[in-house]
Amino acid sequence: MASKFVNGLSRRNFLAGTVATIGAPAFAQDLNSSATTEMESDVTPATRRNISSFRALDWRPYFSNLNNGAILVDITSRALHFWAADGQTYRLYPSSVPLTEDLTRRGRTSVIKKVEGPSWRPTPSMLKRNPEWPAYVGPGPDNPLGTHALYLGWTYYRIHGTHDTRKIGRRSSNGCIGLYNQHIAELFGMTKIGTQVLLI
Repeated sequence: MASKFVNGLSRRNFLAGTVATIGAPAFAQDLNSSATTEMESDVTPATRRNISSFRALDWRPYFSNLNNGAILVDITSRALHFWAADGQTYRLYPSSVPLTEDLTRRGRTSVIKKVEGPSWRPTPSMLKRNPEWPAYVGPGPDNPLGTHALYLGWTYYRIHGTHDTRKIGRRSSNGCIGLYNQHIAELFGMTKIGTQVLLI
């Protein structure tokens, strides 16, 4: 239930802590060279950013257990929720989400691979739409996957960081879920291979 918070925090204290966690400009972020996922389009001032609909959620309506932890991505509110297997650790992060519905995938999957310092390769369909894109980008500040990436069971889908912090809170990706580099580094440290993931 959204009104009950972890560790008995009041709504006011929880919100103050959440604002400190997600409101600050948190800037932090291998896959090996097999296909990675996304080269995001330029963000313009007209691109709408969501910064107002974050709310804590309880894991029970979405998962039957917290074995290996759980990640819920809410495409509408552009937020990623994480619950650790201990049932006590909860994090809420602002995220970027896919540009359009046809690029959006929903449903259940899991983390199958974790890579620090990922490399990136556009998918064949991305290269067809954008032939000017490079076929490969190594780790570093030009890499669309930021500093860390969580590979999902769906081919080409990732939860990853981004060096372009303007994209967080916006519809700005070609299918992946993006986080500030600082946030993906924290999430990367808490997730395990097998962490369950649900996109709604």
